[in-house]
Amino acid sequence: MGHVDALLEAAGGDRASFAFTIVPGDRAAMVAYVEQALAEQAAGRGQAYVAVDLADGRVIGSSRFMNQQRWVEPDVLVAEIGYTWLTAEAQGSGANAEMKSLMLTHAFEDLGMARVSFMTDARNARSRAALHKLGARFEGVRRAHMPAFDGGIRDSAFFSILADEWPQVRAGLRERLAR
Repeated sequence: MGHVDALLEAAGGDRASFAFTIVPGDRAAMVAYVEQALAEQAAGRGQAYVAVDLADGRVIGSSRFMNQQRWVEPDVLVAEIGYTWLTAEAQGSGANAEMKSLMLTHAFEDLGMARVSFMTDARNARSRAALHKLGARFEGVRRAHMPAFDGGIRDSAFFSILADEWPQVRAGLRERLAR
């Protein structure tokens, strides 16, 4: 719970870019957001992270592994990366690529995951472009999939990276981050 105030400060700037993701705007909502993430982590279904700008130590966003599942036969771990958001200032700065590089390295190299998936509102062109640039493979759109943040029903675009694709994705990320 130690990151609530820093996350709330990060979420307090320009909120226009948060149209397609959950970014709590008040303390009670942020406490509930963090509590839910920590409960999922305690249950073994996720891992929550904050993104920190190393230049000044400020929290600039958040992301998490979610829907983490361990298959019985074969013994394989899979997860989704979601709830990703960054401050307006951090967007386009390379912070998302760095965050995904760290998370994907942990997923494939430390945890031995077989698959990491991503889901976004199909209308979120910026997120879809970022996932494509990341090297995630587009799997398709599930129509009328879930409630949208604007009150309607959204279509969801699905992407994934498989363990055998990770070396190529990692090389692309390293090249991007070296620039």
